[in-house]
Amino acid sequence: MTQSDELLFSVAEGIATVTINRPQQRNALNIAVSNGLFKLWEEVDVNPEVRVVVLTSADCGIFCAGMDLKEAARMKQETGEDILTFLKDPFHARMRRVKVPIIAAMTGGLMAGGMLMSLNSDIRVGLAGTNVGITESKIGRGSPWAMPLIWMLPQPMVMEMVLTGNLFPIERFYDLGFINHLEADPDAVRAKAFELAATIRDNAPLSVAAGKESILTAMSAGSDAGLELANRIYHTAYNSEDAVEGPRAFAEKRKPVWKGR
Repeated sequence: MTQSDELLFSVAEGIATVTINRPQQRNALNIAVSNGLFKLWEEVDVNPEVRVVVLTSADCGIFCAGMDLKEAARMKQETGEDILTFLKDPFHARMRRVKVPIIAAMTGGLMAGGMLMSLNSDIRVGLAGTNVGITESKIGRGSPWAMPLIWMLPQPMVMEMVLTGNLFPIERFYDLGFINHLEADPDAVRAKAFELAATIRDNAPLSVAAGKESILTAMSAGSDAGLELANRIYHTAYNSEDAVEGPRAFAEKRKPVWKGR
């Protein structure tokens, strides 16, 4: 199914693919794409066929350049309003609450909102030789969305990124564990992302959902509170039919049949 020419969406065999399709604009996020993504995350959460999402973009050397600055300038001139006022979800917080895992297949460099898209994903596959940055300080904007990075990267690096607006080699982020996998070309990036997606899709859906929610909840709440909250979150998975099916299938040496209940 196609959401629009600039934002593509399809579901096949439990894997949803979301593609930002604005290569001539370096896959920058305009109003239509930003609001379209908000709608897609809502749709994903109510679609029982979707077990995992792969987020990617059209090949142009840049995964996502962030906000469409030309549109932002035009809207300010025409309406007197900042572009954020036209967005349903200015900092893409809804993306962080999607129930199923999101794998970012980043087939180029990423900066500003591109880094935001990466941060809000759960697993990241990047393209070797590209650059990463939080560039808002160079254009008079801001990056409040970047604060979760303090729990994901060394604080001095986050400070340098936010204050300088400079770009850094993606290999540095791979070495620090922020990028899960690096591949040599865009096709290999997407192939790795779909390989990971297929593995996740075939796992017990309640366990996967509880795993994602628990990790994000623990990161937000802290270690002790996070451990207690995770125990509550996993209660549904442990008491499900799938929790019985998994060990039974293992004992019978067959592939489990997940019911998601």
